[in-house]
Parts: sequence; C-alpha cells; structure tokens
Amino acid sequence: MNRILNAALRGSMALGTFATYATAQNAEPPTELPSVVVMQPKHSTPPAAKKKSQKTTAAAATLNAPQAPLPSSNNEATTSSASLGNPTITGAAVAPDTRSGSLSVPTVDEARADLRTTPGGVSLITDKNYKASTPAATIKDALDYVPGVFVQPKWGEDTRLSIRGSGLSRNFHGRGISLLMDGVIPISTADGASDFQEIDPTAFRYIEVYKGANALRFGANSLGGAINFVMPTGYDTELFGARVDIGSFGFHKLSASSGAVAGAIDYFITATAQEQEGFRDHSDGESQRGAFNVGVRLTEDIETRFYLNANRVRQNIPGTVTRDEALSNPQRAFVRPGEPAGFLGVGNDNVDRDYERNIDSLRVANKTAFRLAPGSLVEVGGFYFERHLDHPILLVVDNKNDEYGGFGRLTTNSVIGDRENRFVTGVSVHNGDVRARTYRTILGDRGALLSDADQISKTTTIYAENAFSVLPGIAIIGGLQYARIERELVDLDTIGNNQSRAAAFDFWSPKVGFLWDVSESAQVFGNISRSSEAPTFNEITLNAGSVLALDVQDATTYEIGARGSFPGITWDISIYRANLDNEFQCLATGSTGTCTQINLDKSIHQGIELGFGAELISGVFATGERKDRVWLNAAYTFSDFRFDDDAVFGNNELPGAPRHFLRAELLYKHPSGIYAGPNVEWVPDAYFADSANALSTKAYALLGAKVGFDDGGPLSVYLEARNLTDEAYISSTSVATIADASSALFEPGSGRAVYGGVQVRW
Repeated sequence: MNRILNAALRGSMALGTFATYATAQNAEPPTELPSVVVMQPKHSTPPAAKKKSQKTTAAAATLNAPQAPLPSSNNEATTSSASLGNPTITGAAVAPDTRSGSLSVPTVDEARADLRTTPGGVSLITDKNYKASTPAATIKDALDYVPGVFVQPKWGEDTRLSIRGSGLSRNFHGRGISLLMDGVIPISTADGASDFQEIDPTAFRYIEVYKGANALRFGANSLGGAINFVMPTGYDTELFGARVDIGSFGFHKLSASSGAVAGAIDYFITATAQEQEGFRDHSDGESQRGAFNVGVRLTEDIETRFYLNANRVRQNIPGTVTRDEALSNPQRAFVRPGEPAGFLGVGNDNVDRDYERNIDSLRVANKTAFRLAPGSLVEVGGFYFERHLDHPILLVVDNKNDEYGGFGRLTTNSVIGDRENRFVTGVSVHNGDVRARTYRTILGDRGALLSDADQISKTTTIYAENAFSVLPGIAIIGGLQYARIERELVDLDTIGNNQSRAAAFDFWSPKVGFLWDVSESAQVFGNISRSSEAPTFNEITLNAGSVLALDVQDATTYEIGARGSFPGITWDISIYRANLDNEFQCLATGSTGTCTQINLDKSIHQGIELGFGAELISGVFATGERKDRVWLNAAYTFSDFRFDDDAVFGNNELPGAPRHFLRAELLYKHPSGIYAGPNVEWVPDAYFADSANALSTKAYALLGAKVGFDDGGPLSVYLEARNLTDEAYISSTSVATIADASSALFEPGSGRAVYGGVQVRW
C-alpha cells in the first residue's frame, strides 16, 4: 500500500504543473497580446419557463430516464462518482457558472458543472440520494456514501465528523471542517467549532463536500475542507411537500415545505418537528427547526435573496462508557454512583447531573448576485446569527453567541486568445463574540458562577484561483489564500487570577493543480496544497497561560485522482498524502475523554477514497426500453493516520478513525418505481482509542435492507431496517493519550431498528 501511495504522490508532483477544466480549441499560438472574450451567455428565459425547464430536467433523472445510470434507490448516485455534470449522467451538458433559474443559487446540474472545475476531491449529494429512502434525520443519513468522510452517530443528531482525519482529537463538538448553508450562512462558529443538531437534512436540495484545500472558494483553511448545505429555491421545488417518518426507539418526525415563483419573486419554506426516546438511557431529545428563503429578481442580471433559519433543540446526553460496557450493556448511560465530585457540584455521572445539550439559534442572511456581463458573476452577502447553548455537563456551560460577517466573490469565464480561462477571487469575514459562563451543577441545575468571559474571534480570508487551458483538454490551476485570525479572551469574573489573553495568526495557503478531460465523461486531476488551522476556544481555554501555548496546525497535501462514468459504471477515486506540522492532539487528563490539546511535532495523514457504482444485471423481469436493473453502489475509505517518528509514540497510529471503512448497497430497481435490496457497513479491523495504541474498538459488520416505491411522482414510500443481526458494536470513540479497560471513551452503536416513511409532493 505504501508503494501505491508513494507512486501516486510522485505522479501528482510530476503532473502538478498541468490542469484542465474544459476543452480548448486547437489553434496556432497568437503573435500579439491575446484579446479577452467572455464565454457565458445571458439567460433571458422568463422565470416561469425556467421553472418548468428545471422540473423537466429533474424528471429526466428519475427511473423513467433510460439514458441515466441508477446508482441508488433515490435515482441518483450517493457518491461523487456520478455527480460532476458528465452528460452521460445528467442527460445534458451544463457550462460552469451558469444560472438557468435563480441567479444566486445554482441548480443541481449547474452545481455539478461547477464542481467539475475543481482539481481534487469533491462530492455532490442531492436530496434524492437520501430523502425518499431513509429517515433523513442526521447528517450520516445524507453523507453515508461519500468516500473520505467519516461520519458516525453518537446520540440524537450528534456525530463524529471527520474528513481525511480532521478534528480527530476533538472528543466533543467538531473542528476542522467549515459548515455552511448556501455558501453564506455559517453553521460553524467564528472560532471554527461546530455542532450538528442544527442541521436538518430534509431542508436541503443538495450538499457539496469540498475536501481540504479544494474548499478555497469558501475561505476554508482547515485540513478537512468545507461542507455546504444548499436549500431549494422556488424555481426547483414543489408547491407543497410533506413527509411523516416513524421508527424504533420512539422516533417520529413530521416535515412540511412549500415553494413557488410569482413573477420576479420566488420562495421556499420548510419546517420540521422531530422527537425520539433514543436507543440508550438518557438519550431522548426533541427538536423544532425551520428555514426560509425568498429571492427577488430586480433585473434580468441582478437577484437578491434573503434567508432565515431557526432551531430549537433539547437533547439529553448518555455519555461515553468503557469498552466492555459498550459491548455488553450498550443501552446503559454513563453511571458512576457516588458522592459529589469535588467543588464543581453535586452528582457524579450523566444521569445524576442530567447532562444535556440545549440549543436555540436564529440566523438571518442576504446573498445578492450581479451578472456584470456574460461570463462574469459577482456575488456578495452578509449574515448575522445569535445562538444560546445551555449545556449542563460536569459543570453547566452557558454560551451566548453573537456573530456576523459577509463575503464577496467574483467569477469570470473567458477566452484569452484562443484559450479558456476561469478566474475566481473573493474575500470572507466571520467575527463573533461568545459570552461564555460556567456554573457549578447541582443535579443539573445551576449553582454558583465559576467563570465569566468574552471569547472574541475575528477571521478574514482573501483568496484567488485561476484555471488556464494550456492544451485542448488540459489546464493548469493555481490558487492562493491569505488568512488573518484573531483570538481574544476577556476575563469578566472576579474569581481567581485574571485570565485575559489574546493572540493573532497570519498564514498563506498556496495551491497548484491540474485537470485533464480525458473524454467528455472522464477526468484525471491532481493538486498540491497548503492548509493551516488556528485553535478554537475549546483548545485555548483548556491551556494554562498564554493562548500561544498552541501553534497553528499546518498541512501540505498531495492528491491525485480520477472521476467519470461509462454506460453502466461510475467511479471517483482520490489518493492523497498530507504531511502535518503541529497537529492538534489530545493530552488526556482523565479517563472520560476530557483532555488538554497539545501540538504534535510531525504526523502523516494518507489514504485512498473510492466511490464506485456499477449496473450488474439488467432486464431480469422488465425488458425493452425501460429495463429493471440491479445496481451496486459502494464507498470505500482507506485511512492511514500516524505519528511521524514521534519522541514518545514513534510511528503509532493516530487514534479515532478506522483504517478501512466500507459502505455498500446492492439494489434491485424496477421501472415502476419499486426498489429493494441489502446494504452493509463494514469496519473489518478495530481501531485505536489512544495514542499509545493500548486500547482499541471492535471490528464489526452491520447488515441492513430497504424496500420502497419512488417513481419520481407525487408519492414515495420506504421501509428501512438497520443492524438486522442486532450486533453490539462501537460506533465512535473519544481519544486519549494512554487508555486501559477502565477508560470510559466509547459510544455504543444502536441495536436493531426499523424505520418507515411516506412523502408526498405536488
């Protein structure tokens, strides 16, 4: 495997001076300075006609479209293998940066075409991939078949989310991936931390995954990259939609939505109410979430769109347990009966202290798009959000966020002489002030104040990227990002010494890559990139003394891969290696996942990401133009994350993620809309929970199955079974420095479960 990786990495470096995003015309070299000619035509189709055209295109992607592959029960591929705008997949070629309906929000096909200009690992998941055949309750439901993305449930909608090993040292909340809605509304907070309870997968038309430095366009500067959740607009949604989902462990969910176009105005609105008792003790929760956007077409070339997002989440936390407890009694919460645990308060476990994560949030935003000329699009936007986290745990955490910011981006597609050129530049700002208080806990209630501080974060990024076609089908791509990140902690309490401190980080992140359009339906790509990540306040406040106790985490990543499709087969493969300096790592101070963050010296993240779909059989019971089909869909991730000649741990594996992870589905699909088939989630080897590699999880294979009906019409129905063998397994683990059998680090996976749902739309 090392030989394969090394050969691939040498190839990516050798080809790093070439790239492509479109095929240029053959011509003699110019003898004078080349002229610049923009390529993108204006779209003057009336809004009503646009909406009709989009619905026709969407219908062509259903089971009734014989020319399109059918990789999933929802009529589209669940990995990026079949998601990048190839004509054999979408049924129509789409130029990058076009806008056929909303000027401010690309359609699915337009977003695919934009992604196809990226010289690295990217994925697009549409709502058809998961809405009609799963409860669509967590981001795992939506991202399960994206290779390179490790997304495992904890409790409720909380998740351990990592891309290429990002944020593995964070045992609570998330870090290392920028989460956004519609490219303008951050889900992540200003310091880079994130929660997942505010994400409702049923609210989105599609999800874009940009791995690592491929997320440059969003100002992301971390190892993991960015995930962008995009809502429908009135141009690409139904007038009315509703769904009901019920299932095991007291799960039930009700959703409703509406969207339409009226002259120059369009809108989309959705709301969801969800409740579950939970598989484990003390894991019950409920949420109410809503989202709304309205667009106004001011002129043919100017559109402004307003957004509103609101969430109310109430969730109990069962806690991590020991390995033996996770496998022998997985439904039990973390329980340690006993006397008060010191000065922090009364109670000694998750049940006594009534551990909870309760969130109330409100986000408002605006995004405006200007088509300055054919081929030139300017997008600007701003946002504000407030968020209250009431979080009784070992103590009571009370955080109130006030955050604001904005972005501006210019995209131009042109011809310089006789060569195609695409230029993107922009700036983004995200500032936030968190009033962070902690209290003693008295059986979950607040006691005396322990700390009171303002956590102030300011992040500004400026970036530019250019793709130039040097030969027919081959283009080079270069990019550069500058980031200025400030952290300031203002101690407001009178308890103990003043802990106020501040620091600033500046870094440059270059990128060079290539794209080679081997054919209309196949691409080869590669890139070398640099990323840097500043610590969040969760790391800062756990370090004594100056915030400068942690250095910036830097990574240099080499990547090469290919994607495309032929009749009956789709694929997407990336091979990468990231050399990290100062990677954030957990220095355990206890046995329950609580730790101080430190910097490692050097470490390595490398791996293979493979998305694959293939039509195995067709015409079994239905022949002719509309055949039935048996489709295999798979996402495999190989991850080799390790210390690099560390003074203490040598070349040990980094804890927190499996080396091998496979998600696969075999689905029979009838042209009437009926589908059925089994699926599997397989972790063939246990992975470590500590840096010493002394304690590991357990290998597992989860068998599932689904059956349903979805013909692209107004009604769809599904029934899904998970973990049919009722296997006791560990779905996720916190990490520690050195762990043993008494270390309570593990999240038990859910037992056998059945879910069903009905969705109507018209």
